[in-house]
Amino acid sequence: MPAMSSTSTRRKRGTLAAVAVLVLALVLGLVSALGAGSGSGSGDEPAARVETPRNTAPPNEDLLALARRDDDDPNAIGSTDAPVVLIEYADFQCPFCGKFARDTEPELIEKYVDSGVLRIEWRDFPIFGEESEAAARAGYAAGRQGRFREFHELAFGEERKMNSGHFAGDKLVEMAREAGVKDLEKFRSDMDSDAAGKAIERDSREGYELGVTSTPAFLVNDRPILGAQPTEVFTDAIEDAKKAAEAHAE
Repeated sequence: MPAMSSTSTRRKRGTLAAVAVLVLALVLGLVSALGAGSGSGSGDEPAARVETPRNTAPPNEDLLALARRDDDDPNAIGSTDAPVVLIEYADFQCPFCGKFARDTEPELIEKYVDSGVLRIEWRDFPIFGEESEAAARAGYAAGRQGRFREFHELAFGEERKMNSGHFAGDKLVEMAREAGVKDLEKFRSDMDSDAAGKAIERDSREGYELGVTSTPAFLVNDRPILGAQPTEVFTDAIEDAKKAAEAHAE
């Protein structure tokens, strides 16, 4: 076997180091949340508002490459040429994912997506049971008819008790109808399709390989953020990532 080049070795070490930063951030966040406890005392509650270390290393190309920048991605919003990509690993039943969707994401869209600075890419990471899987499939199916963002807005429009029927069967069809999905038979078919399962598995596998254990988890270019952090955490990360991208392009 030929010896690995020094360039390849450095790249591999850089990737491992960056992934280690992400894993450490997520593990520390999870431990912090478990140590503090949640209001309900349930072990199903995801971590939120925990400190995540800044990645001060040079931009990691392998983590940056996780941004798909696909023109045909119906679950993404923002220019494919945006200098900053925020990847969100989320579950439609996760209360802190809902908090981010209601409290922070609209501001990020208005300030950064609309100006061409930011692209937001959704990754399905259903971890709270059958209704999480069903909701992920429904989101996929709505996206097949160009209505993912509308479905996303409705799904996160209010807090819902987990696994209590809000994301089951006819409720999802009704939500799709309200989101403007025109062909509900196709919606049902797409929900049940192998393609939906493969798309969700791809997203979830990507998250697990990065060390994601709770939702929401984010990458802002190559910086990890865990939980429904205050909006300024995201704006600071986006500004830093924009500056780094601009410097890297020079």
